[in-house]
Parts: sequence; structure tokens; C-alpha cells
Amino acid sequence: MTIRNWPSTERPREKLLERGATALSDAELLALFLRVGIAGRSAVDLGRDLLARFGSLTRLCNASPAEFAAVPGMGVAKYAQLQAVLELARRALGEQLKDGCVFDRPETVRDWLRLRLAPLPHEIFMVLLLDSQHRLIDAVELFRGTVNQTSVYPREVARLALERAATAVLLAHNHPSGAREPSPADVALTQALKQALALIDVSVLDHFIVAGNADPTSLAERGLV
Repeated sequence: MTIRNWPSTERPREKLLERGATALSDAELLALFLRVGIAGRSAVDLGRDLLARFGSLTRLCNASPAEFAAVPGMGVAKYAQLQAVLELARRALGEQLKDGCVFDRPETVRDWLRLRLAPLPHEIFMVLLLDSQHRLIDAVELFRGTVNQTSVYPREVARLALERAATAVLLAHNHPSGAREPSPADVALTQALKQALALIDVSVLDHFIVAGNADPTSLAERGLV
């Protein structure tokens, strides 16, 4: 039975319009993105197939064009559409961050970092530069490492803060391994950066660890900043 023959209360589009996007399952949201199914498989079935194939939305969004296109009913055109949707979400959240104080929107910060860093197979260290009102000046991908380690130099972070006239920073990096807990090296790096930036009157407000699709871990909430 095709989706058009389902009861109206069960059709993804009608559910979204009546109850909002949060009422839909991951497979139903994917069905709206896919629009149509294939012979014997509805769009919702294809959404479930994608989730089963990749194991999570994060892995699905991080799939290569070849991996995505290998799923029956998919192709490079659908892959390009998915990547465009993800980039639109990142840019929309980025605009929200620049429009006001980042601490008025802590969930927006976390959502943006998760979209930006979680899918990456390599480790990235990022600095969010803030003005005196804690509004976002810029977000800079400062160091890129391997899956296992990244070399971060306090003098480079300090130089960047001075160049952009930042008075505070948020730090963030991802753990491609999926480990959410800060390592001793993460804590030591945070303290080293905090001490170095204090010399130029720049505050380190938090350091986030992004691991998979879970809520990013805040070192400040752990009392480690």
C-alpha cells in the first residue's frame, strides 16, 4: 500500500502540518525528504532502510556519495539534496548565533556544533570568538588532526583572538571515536589555553566535546574550565 492510501493521520506530510515536525519519526522525516518510494517500498520504508543500513542519522549524513547511492532507490542527486539540507541547517543556526548572545541560546550552540563537527571522520579543533556582549564574531576551524590526536598551540589561539578583537572564546573539538568523556589531555589543554588567554584578557568560557549525535559535553558544566 502506498502512502497516499494510508489514513491521513498516518501520512508524514499531514502529520507534520497538523502536529509539527517533532511529531515525526526519523524514518518519516526521511520519507518527506525522499518524496517517493520505489516498487514495493514506500518512502517511509526507504527511510527505514537508510537508517538500518547506516545505523544512525549521523552516519547517514556522513556517508560518502558512493555509500549513499549504493542503497536501492538512492543516487547522487538525492545525496546532493541531503547535503544541501544539512548545510542550510548549519547556516540557519549560524545566523541565529550571530544575531545575539550565545548564552541566550545554549541549545543553538550545541546543535550547531553537532551539525558541524559530529559527522567528521577526523578530529577538528574549533574556536568560537565572542565580543564583550558574548555575541559571535566568527567560528574558526583552527587545527585539524587525525582520528587519534590534534596538536593545538596556545599562541595560535591567542593570536587569532587578538586579530579578531575577541574578549572571550568558546572552544570545541570532536571525538570521531564517539567517546563523550573528556580525556586528561582535553582537560590539560583547556587549562593551558585558559592560562595563555588570560594574559591578554580573553576569557575561556567553555570547551565542548562533540561525539556522535549526542548532546555535546560541556567541560564548564563538569567544573573543568
